[in-house]
Amino acid sequence: MLDVHLDEVSLLDQALTHRSFAFEHGGLPTNERLEFLGDAVLGLVVTDEIYNDHPDDQEGRLAKLRAAAVRSETLAEIARGLDLGGYVKLGRGEAASGGADKDSILADTLEAILGAVYLDQGFATAYDLVQRLFAERLGELAESEAALDYKTSLQELSAARFEMLPRYVVCDEGPDHAKTFTAEVHIDGQVLGRGAGRSKKQAEQRAARQAHRALVADG
Repeated sequence: MLDVHLDEVSLLDQALTHRSFAFEHGGLPTNERLEFLGDAVLGLVVTDEIYNDHPDDQEGRLAKLRAAAVRSETLAEIARGLDLGGYVKLGRGEAASGGADKDSILADTLEAILGAVYLDQGFATAYDLVQRLFAERLGELAESEAALDYKTSLQELSAARFEMLPRYVVCDEGPDHAKTFTAEVHIDGQVLGRGAGRSKKQAEQRAARQAHRALVADG
């Protein structure tokens, strides 16, 4: 599931134990303390990744990206990709009510597992696990923010300054399963931004960011 070996198997067992199961089985240790720890580990790793990947962004945008990355819905989506719901230990009532697919339970369990990995294998292994699980999602979140912050802003800036809209020229290369897209954004007969990415949308967004920053810098 995680491709991480825990020496202390009981930690993983505890990370998967929801309080409803623990209550029905005589007060077993729940995953809540591990969840508390995993939440802190996740927050630090995600913050570190965002801070280093976006050196030009201000604190406000970094905070928005982090909040989007660690919200319950995002964690639950990642947990579903791991089929984590099939491993969570739930009480009969919680299981009957669909607890194995509830966002809150999946998110809490994922955080508990991160806490268990941190305790058993140390921060470096926990960091690698978070990076592996969240890298694609962080990229998606960053690009959706870029579309809002730069592509739309560039369109507005271009209309105000040049009375025209940006024009994007996109080309691609490589096989269908591994294409690379490059984009140029043209305004008033000039190429003001270039960008590359794994999709047309990503390449255009990066080109828009470069063009927007160039226009703002020129005043």
